[in-house]
Amino acid sequence: MTTRAKLTVYSALACALATLCLTPLLVSNAWLLHAFALIALIAATGAGLRRLPLPRWLVPAGQLLVLLYTLMLTFAGSAMTLGLLPGPKALDALGTLLNSGVEDIQVYAIPAPSSAGLRLILVGSVTLIAVLVDAVAVTFRRAALAGLPLLALYSVGTGIGADGGRAWLWFLLAALGYLLLLFAEGQDRLSRWGRVFHGGQGGGGGALSLGGHRIGLLALAAALALPMALGSLDHGLIDGRAGSGPGLGGSGGVTTLDPLVTLSASLSRPTGRELLTYTMSGDSAGSTYLRTAALDEFDGTAWKLGAKDVVDNPGTLPAPDGLTGAIDTSAVTTAFTVGSGTDSVWLPMPYPATRATPPGKWSLERSTRTLVGNGKQTTQGLSYQVSSLDVRPTADQLRAAAPAPDAIGSRYLSLPGNLPTVVAATAADVTRGKRTAYDKAVALQTWFSSTGGFHYDAEVAEGTGNDAIVTFLQNKQGFCVHFASTMAAMARSLGIPARLAVGFTPGNPTGPNSYSVTDREYHTWPELYFQGAGWLRFEPTPSRGSTPEYSEPVAAPSTTPTQQPTTAAPSGTAAPSATAGTGCTGGRPSADCPGSPKKNAATAPGDRSWLLSWQVLGTAAGAAVLLALLATPMLWRGAQRRRRLGAGGRRGPGGAGPTGPTDAEVLAAWDELVDSAWDLGIPPDDSRTPRSAARRIAEAGELDESATAAAGRVALATERVLYAEAGGTRTGGPLAPDVRAARDGLRASARRSGRARALLLPPSSARLWWRTADRAENLRAAARGRVARAAGVVTGPVRRAWARVRPDRGE
Repeated sequence: MTTRAKLTVYSALACALATLCLTPLLVSNAWLLHAFALIALIAATGAGLRRLPLPRWLVPAGQLLVLLYTLMLTFAGSAMTLGLLPGPKALDALGTLLNSGVEDIQVYAIPAPSSAGLRLILVGSVTLIAVLVDAVAVTFRRAALAGLPLLALYSVGTGIGADGGRAWLWFLLAALGYLLLLFAEGQDRLSRWGRVFHGGQGGGGGALSLGGHRIGLLALAAALALPMALGSLDHGLIDGRAGSGPGLGGSGGVTTLDPLVTLSASLSRPTGRELLTYTMSGDSAGSTYLRTAALDEFDGTAWKLGAKDVVDNPGTLPAPDGLTGAIDTSAVTTAFTVGSGTDSVWLPMPYPATRATPPGKWSLERSTRTLVGNGKQTTQGLSYQVSSLDVRPTADQLRAAAPAPDAIGSRYLSLPGNLPTVVAATAADVTRGKRTAYDKAVALQTWFSSTGGFHYDAEVAEGTGNDAIVTFLQNKQGFCVHFASTMAAMARSLGIPARLAVGFTPGNPTGPNSYSVTDREYHTWPELYFQGAGWLRFEPTPSRGSTPEYSEPVAAPSTTPTQQPTTAAPSGTAAPSATAGTGCTGGRPSADCPGSPKKNAATAPGDRSWLLSWQVLGTAAGAAVLLALLATPMLWRGAQRRRRLGAGGRRGPGGAGPTGPTDAEVLAAWDELVDSAWDLGIPPDDSRTPRSAARRIAEAGELDESATAAAGRVALATERVLYAEAGGTRTGGPLAPDVRAARDGLRASARRSGRARALLLPPSSARLWWRTADRAENLRAAARGRVARAAGVVTGPVRRAWARVRPDRGE
C-alpha cells in the first residue's frame, strides 16, 4: 500500500473512531452505520480525485459535492427527481429537515430521540469533519494539523454527551486513530531520507518505528492513568462533587432531561415493555393520568421547560395553584413499583399530588408540581407512595370561573410574536358563539377529537413549533404531541392559560384498581387553568386516553349552536366509535381504515403513466449529457490514438511511405508511446532523452525483450528526428506496430484496476484540459487586445488633443 493510500485509510479510521464518542447523544445508534458509510465514501472520493491531474483545492470541493448529493439522496430522496437527480425541491427538503433538527436540539436533552433532523445533523457534521481531516492530512500532507478537527469532534461529543462512565474509552479510541495517522505520515517522512544506518547492519527503520509506537502507547497510558491519580486530590476542579446548589437553579445538581425524549421515541417504536405498575384507591383509577412533567414555555420553535423554581422535596407539597374549597375533591392514595429497566429522572404521579416521599434525593419544581431526581437519582427499581386529589368540578363552576390572576396570565398566556395568524384565526372560528373560557376549551377539544376531521398518525414527523402546528392544521394528521401543542397554543390565543403535560395514560388493568403501564401509554395532553379549580387536563387526541367528565360536550349550554370553521371536514368523519372493533383505533391505524392517508393515496387520481412526462424526458437527457461528459476522456483518447497510429490498414500517422515515416509521424508515434505509459501509471519525464525515457518506461513497466526492443526503435527514430541534420533521408519501417507492441507489454504487466483506469479515465487526457485552457487563455488575450485597440481608437484623439493643449511643464 502506498503512503497516500495509508494516509487515506488512517484518516477515515481516525474520524470513525472519534465519532464513537457521539453514541450517547441519541437513543438509537443506527445512524453510526450511515456515518461510517459516508466517511468511507468521502475517503474513496478523495483517493479517486487525487489520482487525476487536478489542482489540490478541487479535491475537497469534489468531496463536498459528493457529500451534499449523498445527503440529499439518503435524507431527501423522495424530493429528488426519480429518486436520483437533485434539484431545488431536494435542497428545500434537506433545509427543512435541518431546521427540524435544530428545533429538536433546543427541545430534547440527552439522549434525544433518533429523529431524521438530528440524524442529518450528526451524520452531516461527522462527514464534514471527515472531509476536513482528509484534506489536511492527505491532500495537503499536514497530518499533525488534522488533530484539530478531530479534537473538536471529540470535545463536542464528550462535552454534551456527559457520558462520564465511558469517557476514557472515547478518548482512547480517538487518540489511537490520531496516533495511527501520525505514524503513517512519520514513516513517509523518514522514507524520504533513505534507510537508517545501523552500524553496517541491514534493515530499515524498523527499530525507530517500534520506538515511535512505544512512545505513543506510553503517552496514551499516561493520559488515562493521570486523571485517575489526580481524582483523589478532591480540589473541586476535577471532582464533579465540588459544586453545590439545589439543582435547576439552586443546589443539589438536578438532572434536567427533557421529558419529551422518551415519549417521542416510544410513540414511534412501541414495544409493549412494562415500565411500572400501580394500585390506586378510589373509583377514578381507570381515568387518572400519571403526570411526569409540564412544558410551560412556547417560543415559536418548540414547547419547552421554562424557568424553574426548585426546592428540596418537602414531602407534603404546597396547596395546588387556584384550587379552592368550593370544588368537590376526594383523597386518593397510589402505590407505585417501577421496573428495573425504567431509568428516568421524572417521578410519575397523579395530579395534583399532595404528598410524595419517594426514597432517594428528589427536588420539587413548585410551579408545575413535579418531582425531579436530584443528582444521579432516577426511578429505576423504585417503590413509593403518593397522596393526591381527585378534582371534580362541574361545568357550571367552570363557566363561572373568575379570570386568572396576573401571575398565571403573564406566564401561561405568552405567545411568540411570529405565531402564524392561522392559529388564532382557526381558534376564533372554532369557538365562535362561545361566551366562556370553559365552553371555548370544550369546543376546541371536541373539534380536535371528533368533529374536525383529524386522524391519529404516529408516523408524522415530531415537532411542536410554529411550522409543525401549521402543517398539522393543514394535513390534520399527527399524534398526541401535535394535538396537545396545537390546542395549548390556540387556548392561549383565546385568553385561556395553557401548558403541556407529559406522562402516561392509565394503562392496562391487572386487578382491582391495579394497572400495568407500558411504553405504549406514553402521552401528552394540554392542561388549562380555571380559577377555583386550578389546572385541569383536556383530551384532544382521538382514540387515545379518556375524556374527563367535566369536559364532556353535553355539558355545554344549548342556547347557542356550535359554529364549525369553514376549513373543517364534514362532521363525523373521524369519530373513533365508527371504527370500533375494526383495528382502526389505537396508536397506529392500518392502511385499510377509513380516511387513512395510505388508503387515500392508493386511489389518488394522480397515479397515471409518467413514462413520457417532461420530468422523465428531462432526466433522461440530463443523464445522457452526464454520461457523455464522463465518457469524454475515453473517447478523446481513442480518437487521438487513431490519429497518431492510423487504423484499418490505411496509411496514416506512424505509417511508412516510400522513404519511411515523416518527421511528424515519428513524433506522433513517440507521443503515443509516452501517453500510453502515462495512462498505465508511468508519468512522463521531459528531462530525459528519448532513449533514456524508453529505458525508464521499460523498467517501470516490466516489459519483456520484444516490447523493450519495440520501445527502443521508436525512441531511436525520435532522436534521429530531433538531433539529425535537417533535410536528411528518413528510412525505416512503420512505427505504429512498435508502439502497439510496447503498449501491449505495458498492459500485460499492469493491474486490472490500472488497465480499467487507462481505458475509462486516462491521465493523459489532461492534455485536453491543458489544450482547452490554453485556447481559452489565447481567446482572453485576443479579447483584451481587441478591447485595448478599441479603447485606443476612442481615447486616442482625446489624448493627442490633450497633449497639444497641455502647457509645457518645463516652462
